[in-house]
Amino acid sequence: MPIVDPLTGPSQLSKHTDSKNGSDYLPMKTNEAERISSPLGSETLSDEPRTLNRQPLDVSVVVPLRNEAESMSLVIAGLQQQTYLPAEIILVDGGSTDDTVTIARRLTQGDVRFRIIEAGDATPGRGRNLGTERALHNWIAYADGGNRLEPTWLEYLVREVESDSSVEVVYGNYEPVTETTFERAYALAYVAPKQERPGGWMRGPVVPSSLMRRDVWQRVAGFPDWRAGEDLTFLERIESGNFKTRWASQATVWWQLPPTLPLMFSKLVLYSRHNVWAGRQSSWHHGLARNYLLYLPFIVLAFLHNFFWLVAPCLLWAARVAKTLWRKREGRTIWWALNPTRFFSTGFLMLSMDLATLVGWIQATLLRRWYQEE
Repeated sequence: MPIVDPLTGPSQLSKHTDSKNGSDYLPMKTNEAERISSPLGSETLSDEPRTLNRQPLDVSVVVPLRNEAESMSLVIAGLQQQTYLPAEIILVDGGSTDDTVTIARRLTQGDVRFRIIEAGDATPGRGRNLGTERALHNWIAYADGGNRLEPTWLEYLVREVESDSSVEVVYGNYEPVTETTFERAYALAYVAPKQERPGGWMRGPVVPSSLMRRDVWQRVAGFPDWRAGEDLTFLERIESGNFKTRWASQATVWWQLPPTLPLMFSKLVLYSRHNVWAGRQSSWHHGLARNYLLYLPFIVLAFLHNFFWLVAPCLLWAARVAKTLWRKREGRTIWWALNPTRFFSTGFLMLSMDLATLVGWIQATLLRRWYQEE
């Protein structure tokens, strides 16, 4: 599968005002030629608003998809079972090679709120931009394929807007799915710890558990057209824009982690490679390199003088693992953090993650042309 160079950056977004309803939207470029389908079959999408079941705040939910055939039923069910019904739900398929689109059409048949956009080989950033451009409403909620939404997810996001009409961005919570031993260990090694926010203890901010005014998306120039890292850059732009933000700790989505070590490794290699291409090394790769540079003098001394010097990097590594577990203990005791099985499994996965980061870094710098032409 060809890899798209993320350094092409975000698409140019031109603003247009709908003369019929006075709302701003960003029209899709004519050369993008994506196909839009409804439960009744392919159609040419009009800019005419539809007649939808409306609630006090009309929300368009945008969901980028790619090869989500196995999780499609959970995604659709989670959207259909929301206690606060979205006014519309836009599924943007980014070139799935499985039955994602076929399953999505079948599961949404008869539900006029759903619109399916087949966008070709689109990155997650471009998929979100296309969905947001075509949204009929000024409040946009973002979710991701593969994640499971709590039925009250959108309701809790909307409550923050209803309590303060000047709010521009609302961030919800996310939790990792930890049903297996591997998923529990990986969550400890990789998933960010909860933080105390004005709305309570929660994880975030993340794009696929957020609600915002469309003009926020416009003012930060949308999402970069990248395969990975586009969400972090988008969030940084929002933070630098000083938009009024609230936190909804009970608006929870469940994040499905890679279920096996090989899948985890390959996904992190891809993330690492694309983050380097996006110029985000300083926020990930450089910090990791500094950690390992601390070990280097002791390793050199071990080979030149005495292998006893290897004790120092081992202790430094153990301290790093202990710090990670302590930050994620969530009220549990020190004995929980020092459980040998938990400690060494977390440490092993952290080593694996570091190796995947290094492999992706090497691929992005030394083998860039080969990976972009594969």
